[in-house]
Amino acid sequence: MIHNNAKGCVKNYIFVKITFMLNPFFLTQHLEAGTDEAGRGCLAGPVTAAAVMLPENFESKILNDSKQLSEKTREQLKPIIEELAISFAVTHLEPIIIDEINILNASLKAMQECVLQLNPAPLYIIVDGNRPLLSKNSFKKSSGKIFTDKETEILHSIPNTSIIKGDSKYLSIAAASVLAKTYRDEYMNKIHEEFPMYNWKKNKGYPTKEHREAIRKYGVTKYHRMSFRLLPEQLELDI
Repeated sequence: MIHNNAKGCVKNYIFVKITFMLNPFFLTQHLEAGTDEAGRGCLAGPVTAAAVMLPENFESKILNDSKQLSEKTREQLKPIIEELAISFAVTHLEPIIIDEINILNASLKAMQECVLQLNPAPLYIIVDGNRPLLSKNSFKKSSGKIFTDKETEILHSIPNTSIIKGDSKYLSIAAASVLAKTYRDEYMNKIHEEFPMYNWKKNKGYPTKEHREAIRKYGVTKYHRMSFRLLPEQLELDI
């Protein structure tokens, strides 16, 4: 924006950062849910998913992909989303499940579980990423079915679309990304108290140099993902 100071014939240039609101809906304004996950690339802790249905009149020029927001802003948005959402759900999937069905299927399963918890049920789902929410493999694990036939039927009855970088395009996915991130951070802060030497309160389980040095020094815990490359020189840690 340019402000013209007529009195002194001096032009003062004032640069204003204009913030645009993300798209409110992808297809329908009525009962459309967005879903996203957090912690997919971590060495320790759960993968956490959230699903959120926002009302038609929801507006926010602050809400964005959780990775683009400061921790303080995410914490400020969390209660607002929870209060104003038509419905929301959050699910943690532990490392034991991640190791059994792999991180991709675990991420999808966590989002599917969130969708099943929404009340009322959504009429449409938009998913962050490039994978369909209803991957055939994500319904099963080595020991059998993940969901009942009825739950599988419900999930298949709801149309869905995957959107690359959806958390920076649509409000409901951005809201889900904020809830997934904040709830997972709370989880990691809690287990940090049990194993403070890994400093999960700071690194949240991500593969930082400090985290890997702690793994090398102290070994692994029940919270580490044994199917991941925990140390650079090995594919998995032998315990």
